[in-house]
Amino acid sequence: MNLTLKIWRQANAAAEGAMHTYQLSGISPDMSFLEMLDILNEDLAEKGEEPVAFDHDCREGICGTCSLMINGDAHGPEVTTTCQLHMRSFKDGDTITIEPWRADSFPVVKDLCVDRGALDRMIQAGGFVSANTGSAPEANSVPAPRDKAMRAFNVATCIGCGACVAACPNGSASLFLGAKITHLGELPQGQPERHTRVASMVSQHDHEGFGGCTNIGECTAACPKEIPLDVISQLNKDLRQAMREGH
Repeated sequence: MNLTLKIWRQANAAAEGAMHTYQLSGISPDMSFLEMLDILNEDLAEKGEEPVAFDHDCREGICGTCSLMINGDAHGPEVTTTCQLHMRSFKDGDTITIEPWRADSFPVVKDLCVDRGALDRMIQAGGFVSANTGSAPEANSVPAPRDKAMRAFNVATCIGCGACVAACPNGSASLFLGAKITHLGELPQGQPERHTRVASMVSQHDHEGFGGCTNIGECTAACPKEIPLDVISQLNKDLRQAMREGH
């Protein structure tokens, strides 16, 4: 495959960025998108040019690090992570535009790398169970209805990649926040701190500069783990109860 790549280049957080165009040939349809970027960087290094900085880690669709806007879509044209996107999703001769996440709360560090520390700080604000339970209890010692246990398990698959924020026109992290709130709120261990948790995490969400949710649904459409939109309803329900309790 022969491709034209238009890639956002930015030397550092304070520098002014711009799109740069690169020509790439000999790309196999069986390559992953990140392997294609590896080939580009090898070519740039051989020419003595600065390689394109992009984030990656496990390359198995688990860690959520490989966050890119590809032709205007978070993670590209398939519902998957960028590392699991393959070049067979494109055609020979295509022009591919590659940008970092576009959200005020995710400042660009360099090229395609952004700082997603805001998501970590929301977890630090309340996305945990702080009760000291000693060693891990036997799994069946705390009864939980199967439907609640399965819902908690399903929403816990959120990998914190930030695609929901990047896809949202408001730059809201409500899907991410809703997934974390629902995950812990469905389990018995999460009940003692349920309402202080949501109040603290929503407060941190707003402090980080994320926008408000207007139920457009772009977040769940872009989510590689298909987190359902109704976790935002659960988030709002828990927040209303927390406000009634004075949290």
